[in-house]
Amino acid sequence: MANFKRETNDQAAGALSITKSDSTVLDLTGGLYIGTGGDIAVTMGNGGVFTFKNVANGSFMPIQVIKVMSTNTTASDIIALY
Repeated sequence: MANFKRETNDQAAGALSITKSDSTVLDLTGGLYIGTGGDIAVTMGNGGVFTFKNVANGSFMPIQVIKVMSTNTTASDIIALY
């Protein structure tokens, strides 16, 4: 895992389709795109675990995460931005 601090004004240079998993650790994202809305449970870059409720279809979330968990995540078509 390449855990590094991103600058907040960075724009995404790459993207990766996310498969929800309670165990897979991602490289620190620069944000998430949520294609089909719902709840999204994540582990933040600092280790905090949160569930964002009722995220709308087509939302960009400017959050740095290392996990998008399958447990408690009902949103789908999630893309990590790097």
